[in-house]
Amino acid sequence: MTSIFRQALGTDFDRLHPRMRQRFGISSADHTACVGTGTMDRIWRGSAATLPLLRLGASRHILFPEQGTDVPFSIENYAYRDSYGRETVSFVRTFEVAAHRRRRFDATMVYSPHRAAIVDYLGTHQHYAVLLDLTADRRGGLLIRTGEQRYTGHRFPTGLSGTAEVHEWWDDADGCFRIEVRVTNRFLGPVFGYRGRFTAQFVDTGTAPVPAAVRPLRENAAV
Repeated sequence: MTSIFRQALGTDFDRLHPRMRQRFGISSADHTACVGTGTMDRIWRGSAATLPLLRLGASRHILFPEQGTDVPFSIENYAYRDSYGRETVSFVRTFEVAAHRRRRFDATMVYSPHRAAIVDYLGTHQHYAVLLDLTADRRGGLLIRTGEQRYTGHRFPTGLSGTAEVHEWWDDADGCFRIEVRVTNRFLGPVFGYRGRFTAQFVDTGTAPVPAAVRPLRENAAV
């Protein structure tokens, strides 16, 4: 089984840095997961007008209102087949935003042959489905931009939601992955974002099965 990122990028996948190809090349057939830990140098949010949106998102593990610096972080990428038989990769990001308080930003991604793109299901119940546009940059990093968005199968106006840009790359000098995320809204402006670094380990899911905690509570067949 080919990784969903190789399917989406095609020949551009080979332009990624070798460490990025290893990280984004996982598939259920390989029985390999990528688990990263690190620190977000900064987590920020927009104006007070963004707070209702962020608080609502936090209830479904989509965005959150806290800000901070030097925030401990982890990311869990497990490749598995979902209940519809689709090749799926989890993106479960956990932020230790304060003592005894964790926030999660969950997503599960599948490749849609019909749309020739990755569909990113956000949150615990996959209510939001977002098409992703992927490109490899000149230094072998990966740039992800969100496109069309749907809520429970219906097209969702982008003016009422956020658009995101995610940039991840391998830092040869420091020997770590770097990531920067920025979410904006047409009317509210900057909404949420973070930047930081992490290292990753590869886990054999043949001996350590995919944890139930990284799977959504509900799966959505609509793409």
